[in-house]
Amino acid sequence: MIPLIVIVGPTSVGKTALSLHLAEMFHGEIISADSMQFYKGLNIGTAKIQSKDMQGIKHHLIDILEPTEEFSVADYQKLVRNKIDELIQNNIPVILVGGSGLFLQSVLYQYEFDGQKRQNRTNVLYEAFTNEDLYELLKKTNPTIALTVHPNNRRRLLRSIEIAESKADSYIDKGKILNYQNTVMIGLEMERTALYSQINQRVDDMIDAGLIEEAKGLYDRNIHGQSSMAIGYKELYAYFDGLCTLEEAINIIKMQSRRFSKRQMTWFKNKMDVEWYEVVPEHLKETIELITSDIQKKVRV
Repeated sequence: MIPLIVIVGPTSVGKTALSLHLAEMFHGEIISADSMQFYKGLNIGTAKIQSKDMQGIKHHLIDILEPTEEFSVADYQKLVRNKIDELIQNNIPVILVGGSGLFLQSVLYQYEFDGQKRQNRTNVLYEAFTNEDLYELLKKTNPTIALTVHPNNRRRLLRSIEIAESKADSYIDKGKILNYQNTVMIGLEMERTALYSQINQRVDDMIDAGLIEEAKGLYDRNIHGQSSMAIGYKELYAYFDGLCTLEEAINIIKMQSRRFSKRQMTWFKNKMDVEWYEVVPEHLKETIELITSDIQKKVRV
């Protein structure tokens, strides 16, 4: 039985450090389930692990899409499931790491979309809606999906509204049937004040590491789509457009990152069967050792 170890939690909580340790302990490989890390060129703002920090551990599904490409939850599900299946078939333990609840849920549970193509009824139903109207509707229906869609992409907006209004979510909530055996789901959480401090510091570190220059490179290439809506990029785009000062943009990045971490925790706590571990920044190493010991008792390799 090849184990699938899933690590979830809000941004800046320590998921990367835990994933590296577990991959080394179980001789496994890591799959990034962060949808924005799929994009080439979005490195600093997505906290994408660099080759020098991988400790020789193979990572998958990083830098597989051009920043001009777009994809849906269904596309994401197919990509990640195919990679999990490939590794398990080769007897390689899988460490799946991500922070997007809906996307991970679509991979791990028996989540089926109600129809893969937009039906004519959707076009007719929302014919009088502007793109702005559609985006506001999507945000109300499912704010998590809305984060992945550009407000001006009408085709993607309509498809995302269909997905958000489908029966898939209720089906998962009723059944919660996992796709994979020998699965362990670990969640990292942190006291809110400490987490927010970590998030603010991470944003400052990203700015020092060159996030402004990275975002400007995308902006200058006229990259306007799903990738540019990621937190850290859309706020800097507003700065480049002259809509705010740099200081205001950085403060908004911090605020949006904090809000996103809150939404992440709400989703994971309500939608997924996760065993939670409290992280204290000064004692992360001890928490990792405890988690490793607990997992060793549960999984069958």
